[in-house]
Amino acid sequence: MTSKQSSNTTHVTEAKDNIFIDLGFPPEQAAVLLAESDKDIALALALKEQLMAEISDWIEVKSLRQTDAAQILHVSRPRISDVVNKKTEKFTLDSLIGMVSLIGKRVTLIIE
Repeated sequence: MTSKQSSNTTHVTEAKDNIFIDLGFPPEQAAVLLAESDKDIALALALKEQLMAEISDWIEVKSLRQTDAAQILHVSRPRISDVVNKKTEKFTLDSLIGMVSLIGKRVTLIIE
């Protein structure tokens, strides 16, 4: 016999402006952690946008239809549309780096 779990939410705690405070960090440390996190997120977003621009430019230069680009990059046509429309939240850096590699470009990451 299987038991059914309720999918109704009974309690939701609203997050504050700083998740690190919610996690119990002291306010000063939480502020530093939030600033670092925001910086990392902005960097990742910029990298994704740059990789997507490279793929979009390649599609345009090669005059490819999205279906043809999808076959070459081993993804679905809607995934190509998401790249072209810069839907960064739908991709990891790894997946975009893989696609850029498939178009013959080399990606170099420098950590300072």
